[in-house]
Amino acid sequence: MTTRPPAEHAAHRYADAGWPVFPCRPGSKLPATEHGFHDATTSHRQIARWWSAQPEANLAIATGDPGPDVLDVDLKDGRSGYAALAQARRAGLAAHPRAVIRTPSGGAHLYYRGTSQRSGTIPAAALDFRGQGGYVLAPPSLSAETGRPYEVISHQPSDATVDWEAVRRHLTPAREHQPPARPGPGAAERPREVGHLAVWMAAQPEGNRNAALFWASARACEAGDYSALAAIARAAREAGLSDREITATVRSARRTAGRPFEPAPQREAG
Repeated sequence: MTTRPPAEHAAHRYADAGWPVFPCRPGSKLPATEHGFHDATTSHRQIARWWSAQPEANLAIATGDPGPDVLDVDLKDGRSGYAALAQARRAGLAAHPRAVIRTPSGGAHLYYRGTSQRSGTIPAAALDFRGQGGYVLAPPSLSAETGRPYEVISHQPSDATVDWEAVRRHLTPAREHQPPARPGPGAAERPREVGHLAVWMAAQPEGNRNAALFWASARACEAGDYSALAAIARAAREAGLSDREITATVRSARRTAGRPFEPAPQREAG
């Protein structure tokens, strides 16, 4: 009895769920078919042919109905999309997804019921939306750069959708009108800007915690609020991160923030 490659096995399961799939080149996001996502199918016969010809191929799902809509939470250029995701959740714009996938970079894909919405992006927020005309690599695909797989973190029944235009409207003005981080006339308001971050940090699920700690620590450093930074570090420890992880992440956040502040006591940051 022939054993199917892991990606082919997953492709058949996605096809059973009604999600069109297609192969990408091994370790890559580049389609391995002539027309890319336009070739996506739920045909088990075609899926078998593809992976019989290229057993190491990565697996992609074409997004948008009948496939899923996907919020793509990125980590790049020193920015974390988890902050934008938290804002959208607080506004009631990102309900519980059907699945949460950890990407090789430490970001996440949140799967929602597919709609007719087009794909979009908010570069400054490191948050993308994959809908009609898009696709995502799916577990168990691998990244050639890191060697890490796309992994399922959680999977649960959900019929929720995302209104991407509402998310975009909510996030863009918020990022355009952020208060100044350096001391000035608005300095007295800084506790309201960063004081909530420890609570937010403590609520982060496994898989988000390092990225969340980095972002929250950088915001506290930019504001010069080391009492908030110490509270964030304690919250990270309570959330399950080790002292070693906390110390390394906070140090990295300090360097990224680029502020000439004195280091916080070791016992607080790690």
